[in-house]
Amino acid sequence: MAVTAPAAGDTILVLRALGLGDLLTGIPALRGLRRAYPDAHIVLATPERFCGLAKLSGAVNSVEPTPGLGRLHPWRTPPALAVNLHGSGPQSIDDLLAMRPRTLLTHRHEVFDGLQGPPWRADQHEVDRWCGLLQWAGIPCDADDLRIARPHGYPDRSGVVVIHPGAASAARRWPAERFAAVAAALRDAGHEVVVTGDCNELDLARSVARQAGLPDTSVLAGTLGLLGMVALINDCRLLICNDTGVGHIATATGAPSVLLFGPTPPDRWGPRPGRAERREGLGGGPHIALWAGETGDPHAREPHSGLLRLTAAQVLDAVGSLLEVRA
Repeated sequence: MAVTAPAAGDTILVLRALGLGDLLTGIPALRGLRRAYPDAHIVLATPERFCGLAKLSGAVNSVEPTPGLGRLHPWRTPPALAVNLHGSGPQSIDDLLAMRPRTLLTHRHEVFDGLQGPPWRADQHEVDRWCGLLQWAGIPCDADDLRIARPHGYPDRSGVVVIHPGAASAARRWPAERFAAVAAALRDAGHEVVVTGDCNELDLARSVARQAGLPDTSVLAGTLGLLGMVALINDCRLLICNDTGVGHIATATGAPSVLLFGPTPPDRWGPRPGRAERREGLGGGPHIALWAGETGDPHAREPHSGLLRLTAAQVLDAVGSLLEVRA
């Protein structure tokens, strides 16, 4: 199916009101839209905190601050095209239909018999899912087009090792004491280690630093802002983190990373193979995703059993393959 091409100056509304990793995995699809319709005004409905990062992608003209589903406000002039990069529906489809677009591009859903679209496939990598939606509509996408530039105006911290122990849910959080053991080994090997997190993860970051014997100055949690975090990871020698949005920054900036997966397989949300294995180019640096092979609820309130099977020694082995640090 080919989408009716928006004219110059027409508005394209894209819904992706989710998290950091969701935004970053959607960038190749957004850039496909940008290349297909260079003269359209592309508006991304996403949380306000991602405005700077969305514009850094070069794919969107503006952001419609949207914290989640059910929060879109109808416009006086309906968009020429609405694109559902949010989910399989029906709520996201309802939200976009309420905007009265001339054309809606979405995965099909049984509730909406009159809407065409490709079927939803649960086994796809997240990047491929959204590129596939656009390609179904005749809009070419490059799934490797993930790279984002370093934002200007942030201090150069080249060479540090970043440990990011947080995640949105407990199911995806490796224990703090194991992160601390890794941080201590890196410190003993002569590496400068910093511990990051958002303002709600300050206590966690301080706990990891304290257990690792790191100085208070190593704790950067709550001090960076999103674009500051992008700059830090762009500069770093290595990122070590859970399956969380920060890991996608490593892929997007080319920083090597060791990623700890629990309930979600890395072939759905981890770095894609191919160009993503190279430090230079579109995809990013070398990434090692550790996973015990178990799946489960990524929103559970306890660390996933598969995540707990990953030991500090295993993580240090992976780190050692990138930094020549031995457990």
